[in-house]
This record gives sequence, structure tokens and C-alpha cells, in this order.
Amino acid sequence: MIKVEWFYWLCGILFVLIALQVVNDRGNPKRLGSAAFWGLLGVSFGYGTFVVHKQAPAWVLGLAVIAIAVLAGFGFPARGQERTTTPAEREHFANRFGNKLFLPALVIPVVAAIFGAWLAKVKLSNGKLLLETGSATIIGLGVASILALIVGMVLFRPKSPAVPLHEGRRLLEHIGWAAILPQMLATLGLLFTASGVGKAVGNVTNHLIPKGSLIAAVALYCIGMALFTIIMGNAFAAFPVMTAAVGWPLLVQQFHGTPAVVFAIGMLAGFCGTLCTPMAANFNLVPAALLEMKDQYGPIKAQIPTAIPLLACNIVLMYVFAF
Repeated sequence: MIKVEWFYWLCGILFVLIALQVVNDRGNPKRLGSAAFWGLLGVSFGYGTFVVHKQAPAWVLGLAVIAIAVLAGFGFPARGQERTTTPAEREHFANRFGNKLFLPALVIPVVAAIFGAWLAKVKLSNGKLLLETGSATIIGLGVASILALIVGMVLFRPKSPAVPLHEGRRLLEHIGWAAILPQMLATLGLLFTASGVGKAVGNVTNHLIPKGSLIAAVALYCIGMALFTIIMGNAFAAFPVMTAAVGWPLLVQQFHGTPAVVFAIGMLAGFCGTLCTPMAANFNLVPAALLEMKDQYGPIKAQIPTAIPLLACNIVLMYVFAF
């Protein structure tokens, strides 16, 4: 059986290698703190396996997470000396390869889809699944990334096998601490659910919604999804909270809505919040950093005029089609 933790270990090794690069970068004024940030993150990926299997104390991992957050608060990691191609070299590659430049990137969705749709159902001779249960998509993404790297190396033939590592470090340093924000926010969503935030929100909403008003319940669910996504930065983290509070008890159980329609449109409503928040760093802050935009909140300002009417459309669609 192929286990998902193998790919977590690969991620951890990558971050540790980047930490070693950073600590040797004399051009980085914050190299020690930056190396500590990436090093702690890398070690956490491997150490987490032992925590899950009850072979190591979880408090050590908790201290590492707190240390990472403190380092981020003090402005780490910082950018170091970039080792990348020159504009002239990039122009040469563009002219030489043309649309072939997109092949490594296209490998990833194709292979991931094959793993999620087909290989997830394949069984070994002993009757066990080939891929770890519930992790087919993540495993597929990991395998696809490795294959994309191989395709890129064969196609472009870089001068050194370390080029992908240098480029990966350059990309991560442009993104900075925001690279791990989705991870943190997903964990926050689990904590909210486990601590009963959904039930607490449900108790509050019972006093806000006029009794028997379907449109009010639909609007509250959709707007709540958007607002919690703005706060938490992730619609997947907001989903269990608002579904436990409004989606399941009111829209499905009380008003007999179709669950698939209610929850699918509810997620779309949450994505409207994604368009409006810097907490969704991978959607909003990272593109601004990679494009070196003067206004880091430029993508958000451009998306808000679309997000608000789209949220209103989701409310109407749920009210019309889910009941």
C-alpha cells in the first residue's frame, strides 16, 4: 500500500534542504532566523508521523508550531540571494520551447485525476487498496509533482540537478510565511469544530432567524459561510462550522433541502469570502508577491465587485433549486 505520509516526508526533506541552503547564504541578512523557520517546518512533517502513531509526545510539535508563528511575527523568513536564470536566458527558453514549457505543469492535474478517479479503486492481491484510504488525491498530487519534476529535467536539461531546489527556494522566499497559512487555517477549522463553535453559532442563529423563514435561513447560511471564510481564510475550514450551525439542522432537517445542492452552493458562497480576504493568502497575497505588485491587496480590491453580487446569486440559486 502506498501511504500518504511518504509524501509528507518528502515535503519535510525539501524544507530541510532549503533551510540548509538559507543558513549558508551570506547574502541573507536574516539567514539564521529564516533557516530556523524552514527547518522547523521540515522537521515537523517527519515528527508528525510519530505523534500520529503515539510514539512521540505531541507537545514538542506544538512548541515547534508556536516557534514558527513567532518567527513569522518577527519578519521571517526573509529573501536571500537569488540563484535563478537571467531575463535573457528565460527569453531564450521561451523562444526555444514555446508551449512545451507548460508540459510539466500539465502533468500534475492529469496524473492527479488518474489517481483520484481510477487508481483509488485498485486493490492488491491481498485485497487491500493500492492507495491509502481517503488519501488518493493527495498521493496522486505527490506522484504527479515528482513526475512533473522528471519531465521538466528531461525536457529542459538544466546545468545542475540542484536548479529545481534553487527555484523552489526562490519561490518560497517570495511567498514567505504565507506559504504555510493554508495549513494553519485548516487546523483552525478542525479546532473550531472540535471545540463546539458550530453549536454555539447555531444557538445564536436560532434567535436571529424569524421562525419558519426559509429565505432568512438560506441567506444566513450563505452569508455566514462567506464571513467565516473571510475570518478563517479557507471555505473548507468554515464549512463544518456553518453546516453544524445552520446547514444541517435548519436547511436540511427542518426545511428538507436537498443536501447535495445546499452544501455545494454553500461552498460556493464560502468561496465568495475567499475573494475578499488576505487570510486566503494562497489566492490573494501569493499572486501579488509573485507578480511583485506595488499593492499587495490589489487582487482583493479587484475581486470584491465580483464577490458581492456572486454571493447574492448563490443565495437565490440555493433558495430556488435546493427546496
